[in-house]
Amino acid sequence: MLVSDFDFNLPEELIAQEALADRSGSRLLHLSRSTGNFEDRKFTGFPSLLRPSDLLVLNSSRVFPARLYGRRSGLRSQPVSPRNPAARDFLHGRVEVLLTRQMGPLEWQALVRPGRKIGVGEKIFFSAADSARATSAKSSVSVLDSDQLDPASLAQAPELTAEVIARGEFVERMLRVDPIPDFFAAVEKLGHVPLPPYIAREDRPEDRERYQTVYAPAETTGSVAAPTAGLHFTPQILAEIRERGVEIAELTLHVGLGTFQPVHVENVEEHKLHRESFSISEVAAGQINRALAEKRRVVAVGTTTVRTLEFAARQSDSGPDGTARVSAGAGEADIFIYPGFQFRVVDALLTNFHLPKSTLLMLVAAFAGRENVLKAYAHAVAEKYRFFSYGDCMFVE
Repeated sequence: MLVSDFDFNLPEELIAQEALADRSGSRLLHLSRSTGNFEDRKFTGFPSLLRPSDLLVLNSSRVFPARLYGRRSGLRSQPVSPRNPAARDFLHGRVEVLLTRQMGPLEWQALVRPGRKIGVGEKIFFSAADSARATSAKSSVSVLDSDQLDPASLAQAPELTAEVIARGEFVERMLRVDPIPDFFAAVEKLGHVPLPPYIAREDRPEDRERYQTVYAPAETTGSVAAPTAGLHFTPQILAEIRERGVEIAELTLHVGLGTFQPVHVENVEEHKLHRESFSISEVAAGQINRALAEKRRVVAVGTTTVRTLEFAARQSDSGPDGTARVSAGAGEADIFIYPGFQFRVVDALLTNFHLPKSTLLMLVAAFAGRENVLKAYAHAVAEKYRFFSYGDCMFVE
C-alpha cells in the first residue's frame, strides 16, 4: 500500500489559522461508512447523532507549553556555512526546542532546530529573555541582528538548562535537564503553546486556553499537541449529551512525536510510529467493558482515543464469548492503524480533517474506507470546510 494513495489536493487557504470564537460553531460532515453517503451539518447538532445507549470516550490529556526558545553554549557545535538558510539563527546562538516525550525524571525526547549542527554534549540555556526575544525576532527583522541583542538579557542566568545526550533521526535529540525544584512550573513560565507548523503565526496568550479541551484537568498534563477533535466541545454540549442518557468515559493518551512525524517511506507498511504514554482508570475500563459486553456503541472522540482503545484491547484477554475487553493500567502505545486493520472496540468516530499522506488520515481511511474518506474530503474542500487543528470536524458511523 502506497503512502501516495492517501494524498489529496488541499488549497492553503482552507488551513485554519485561528480558532473560532465559539468552540461549538464548527461545521460537521456526517459520513456513513457503510454507504459512503455524507451530509453537511453543524457541530451543535452532534448530540442528536448519538444514541442514548452510546458510550462516548474522550481523551482528557492536557497540553503543556512544550515549545521552548533558548540559546546554545556553542562549546560543541560544528561550523555552519553562512549560506545555510539556518545560519542566521544558528550563528546568533538561537535554538528552538519542542519537547515531545518524557523518558525519565530528567530526560526528554525533543525536536531541536537548527538541529543538524548541534551535537552531543551541547548545552542549551532557557530564560524569560530568550523566550520573549524569540517571539520579537519573528515579528521584526531588525532584532535578528546581533548588535540589536540586549547584552544584559544575554547575561541573564538561565532558568532551565538542558544538555544534548543523544542524537536521533533528523532533528530528534535526547535532552537531559539540570535538576530544578519544579520543572513543569518553569516550562509553564518559559514555554510557548506548541501550535502545529501549518498554523503560520506565533502563539498568543489566548491559545493557552483555546488549544486545550474544556475537560482536560491539570493532573493529566503531558501532551505536546491537542487531541483536536475534543476542541469543539463546550460544557453546554457535554451537558446536552448527558441529558440524552449518553454515558461518557475518559482516558488519557499523551500526544507525542508521532503527531509531528512525517511519513518518509513509500510503502505504508514500512512506517513505524513512536510510542505514546497512556492510562486507563479502573472506572473507565469498567465503563468500556460494560458497553462492549452489552453490545452498545463505543464512540471515540479523536484518533488518539481510537489508538488507545484498540491498543489496550490487543493487550487484554477477551471475554468468555470472545468480546473485546480493555484492562485498567498505564503503558505505551505504538499501534499503527491503516486500511486492513480490524477494529475491536470503536464503532463510531468524531475526528478533525487531517493532513494529506498522514498516519491520522490512514487511520480514518481504515475505519471508513479509503474511497469513502477521500470522496468526503473532496466534498469538504469543495465546500470550503476548515482543515486541521483549529478546523471543522467529521463524524463517521
